[in-house]
Amino acid sequence: MPITAKLDEFGKPAWIALTVLGFMAWWPLGLAILAFTIGSGRMGCGYRGHDRWQHKMDRLQQKMDWMRAKMGGNGPGFGGGSPWGHQPSSGNAAFDEYRTETLKRLEDEQREFKSFLERLRFAKDKTEFDAFMAERRNRPSSESPTQN
Repeated sequence: MPITAKLDEFGKPAWIALTVLGFMAWWPLGLAILAFTIGSGRMGCGYRGHDRWQHKMDRLQQKMDWMRAKMGGNGPGFGGGSPWGHQPSSGNAAFDEYRTETLKRLEDEQREFKSFLERLRFAKDKTEFDAFMAERRNRPSSESPTQN
């Protein structure tokens, strides 16, 4: 049975003891054992290629899930319609109802205002276009643009 397999049976304490003994015997030996234990992942702090990035991505996903839960799993970027998401309860049902109604009212007013601005822009564009067409119809034929 190889020595590494025997030390793995005892776990991290055996590797730490071997590293300390290696440093006490001759510092380059201790350094070599330390590099081996870290590089092989036996100390839990060495990363091997893809595993390192997978670990980071898993942590990022956990943080995103936590943030999504904190924000109610709704709102921009979470597939919901309301930018406010689901607010946590304040503990007062009357206040929670008031807050929900107020936010709904504000969202409705925002939607109506956007619709008003669209109609206003359309009316302005139509007026400008009608003025252009009237000017073009009233222009004498001698001023008409030449074709290339």
